[in-house]
Amino acid sequence: MPVFPQPKFSFDYDVAVETAHLRDHKRVRGIPRRQSGKLLAATWNIANLGAQHRRDPDRALIAEIISWFDIVAVQECREDFADLFDIHARLPKSFKVLMSDASGNNERMAFLYDSKKLTLLEEVGEIAFPPSRFSSIKLPGVDAQFNGFDRTPYLAAFLMGNTSMMFVNVHLYYGDETPASIARRSLETFAVAKWADLRKKSTLSFTRELVAMGDFNMPKCEVGDPIYNALTKLGLELPEHSTQIASSISSDANYDQIAFLPQTTKDHFTGKKGVFDFDAALFPALWNDGTNAKDFKAYLRYYLSDHRPMWVQLAY
Repeated sequence: MPVFPQPKFSFDYDVAVETAHLRDHKRVRGIPRRQSGKLLAATWNIANLGAQHRRDPDRALIAEIISWFDIVAVQECREDFADLFDIHARLPKSFKVLMSDASGNNERMAFLYDSKKLTLLEEVGEIAFPPSRFSSIKLPGVDAQFNGFDRTPYLAAFLMGNTSMMFVNVHLYYGDETPASIARRSLETFAVAKWADLRKKSTLSFTRELVAMGDFNMPKCEVGDPIYNALTKLGLELPEHSTQIASSISSDANYDQIAFLPQTTKDHFTGKKGVFDFDAALFPALWNDGTNAKDFKAYLRYYLSDHRPMWVQLAY
């Protein structure tokens, strides 16, 4: 994602007041409290984190939302990870950060997680296919060839109680809405599904519990959408979320998703899943009953994000 333009207008806010707005809306949206035996996992594309000039209060609000969850997969952390580490420093002392190297668009992917709840296991890495297997990543009606990921999905295995689980953090190719871009995006998505299917079938998989989460750049979470079809073709499932709110602030797109393997990880799903629309709670003075919507969205996407976090509760 190109860096958004910095708003030319000024708007100051009280962090304590806006934090209270967030916490009130958290209750409205039914986000459970963190508790023993249950894992709250979230994914959040924080637009150009480290490349846009977020201020101290902005990072404080981002940290407030992240602190509600046990593990958060973050996308669009740019090569400069100073903001990521500043947000980490605002979280409880038990939180740790894990990040990939920078790849496409100079973006890293990161996990912020509570080490009291999750113990990092031995497998940390990337989804990888050797070039000799690229030809196996193919879809009906798509003539393009898979040539690897633009931003390689980042994965890490954790132990919670007696349950080990692999989290896969993705930010798949977007490009544009041309057929060529949709084809490339579909193939990257299918590559994630293919990898999950291979892990499911292998007797040597590090763990059979798998959660793929992140920005899939999926326009619509429904049968017929090419990205949805590619992701679910080999069995990954996308349970409906309670709020039915799009994850993109600027459109009704369902870019961000959390997918499970039905034979394993879905058994841990408690049925609680949603999107947190922080934009419905923050900065009412700037929103001004909708009369200042353009400035409101420009402010949000620069200082916070143009994506809303998606979350899920898993029992273990």
